[in-house]
Amino acid sequence: MNSLGVFCGSSLGVKSKYKEVAEKFGNLLAREGIRLVYGGGSVGIMGILADAALRAGGEVVGVIPRALWNREVGHRGLTELYVVETMHQRKSLMADLSDGFVALPGGIGTMEEIFEVWTWAQLGIHRKPCGLLEVDGFFAPLLAFINHMVAEGFLRPEHRFMLIAEHDSEVLLEGLRSYCPPAIPKWLDEGLN
Repeated sequence: MNSLGVFCGSSLGVKSKYKEVAEKFGNLLAREGIRLVYGGGSVGIMGILADAALRAGGEVVGVIPRALWNREVGHRGLTELYVVETMHQRKSLMADLSDGFVALPGGIGTMEEIFEVWTWAQLGIHRKPCGLLEVDGFFAPLLAFINHMVAEGFLRPEHRFMLIAEHDSEVLLEGLRSYCPPAIPKWLDEGLN
């Protein structure tokens, strides 16, 4: 794995643990020689993650829509920066530049981004791993809901486990590296979406 797309909050959240985990994850990516691809911001968990990776000698690629760049939230010290016109272009380019995807704590944008790339994997649009870095129970309600979708017949178990969730960043990274997508395509048979 040469590059990892990371989705995370443009806010810091209420727990200092979110900042700590973002710093550790940025350090880990740099230490492992994995290029960070992220949303290009200088604020919140995004900025913490990027700064940590840069301080540790890692490569950091940002992709930011012009409207956000113009609001002066763009990071000005990255290895590489792409300023695009739309959020759709941002997500598409991040997907092209990344060998896998991880979500750290964040808001609805973070959730939308990880769900979109996970959906693309389910549909066979790409074969890249997707994961959640669980921080202090942040994703527990989401994982419970995802498991509820399985129980209610709206998500196949094979597709559910395409989303790797781990508390330990090194274990998560190893899971992403060893990921093998299921051979079951996503079709509308058997009433499962």
